[in-house]
Amino acid sequence: MARASTTSDPFNAIAEPRRRHILEFLAAEERSVGEIADALELNQPSVSKHLHVLLDVGLVCARRDGRRTMYRTNAEALRTVHDWSGMFAQYWRSQLRRIKAHAEAKR
Repeated sequence: MARASTTSDPFNAIAEPRRRHILEFLAAEERSVGEIADALELNQPSVSKHLHVLLDVGLVCARRDGRRTMYRTNAEALRTVHDWSGMFAQYWRSQLRRIKAHAEAKR
């Protein structure tokens, strides 16, 4: 089975750790390429490449501000990832309850 293109599938796009770091950094507020590069200690061409992928799948939005382009997360596009990962929340809650019960039984 062939993998979906990184530029068409949000899950493949966020499989790259630097892209996840960029999304995490942009969650607080919109930023320029330079701000992202400085904060994450990446070079600007690399950040631009990753932002292009994130733009292509719709996980970030861009707007012009004079000579700069400002980027921000697109929360609505991240809903797909959130909904999918949320399916596993019940599993982890169950595991935590089991750990708690086990620890309390040892007292």
